[in-house]
Amino acid sequence: MSSPRPLHVGLTGGIGSGKSTLAQIWAAMGTALVDADAISRTLTASGGAAVGHIAEQFGQQFISANGAMDRSAMRQHIVTHPEAKQQLEALLHPLIQQTSAEQAAMAVEQGHQVIVFDIPLLVESKHWAQRLDLVVVVDCDVPTQIERVTARSGWSLETIHSILKTQAPRSERLSHADIVVMNGSACTLPQLQCQAQQIAGWFGL
Repeated sequence: MSSPRPLHVGLTGGIGSGKSTLAQIWAAMGTALVDADAISRTLTASGGAAVGHIAEQFGQQFISANGAMDRSAMRQHIVTHPEAKQQLEALLHPLIQQTSAEQAAMAVEQGHQVIVFDIPLLVESKHWAQRLDLVVVVDCDVPTQIERVTARSGWSLETIHSILKTQAPRSERLSHADIVVMNGSACTLPQLQCQAQQIAGWFGL
């Protein structure tokens, strides 16, 4: 695929879908990677640009002793106060958008032909569509998502289900997909890599 500018690929999938693994496979093949989750973590880390705003909006009790946003406390707060999710997103999204645009501009200067935007809430957010040429959805059955997240994080089922409820259902994500990568329980890492390589060929890599 050719374009007067680098191809802008949106990559999304539910928690535990393997989206980040696919993003890293493509990055190893030479794509630029703009990771919205990583940007968010930087913004909410100690000294991050969003920390002061979070303290002002939600209170100092959501800032940990090391000066970062207390992610566990915020996660639990959102479970019991659903409106807090929209408030936090309204605070973070403009900063994420700005940083992602800066990283994309740097990728252009470096000569990358494909920029992958790893965006967990691509479907839920309405800010990305106009910036993307196509959307790749990593699809995974919910039981496998839960199994993977439990294994890697040790979170309770209640916490995992509360996160799943904040994310778009599979059917909605799939309705936005130009390309679907199947990464359910039967998909091995070599099979995921094979799918990644095939799609990378379509990208012109």
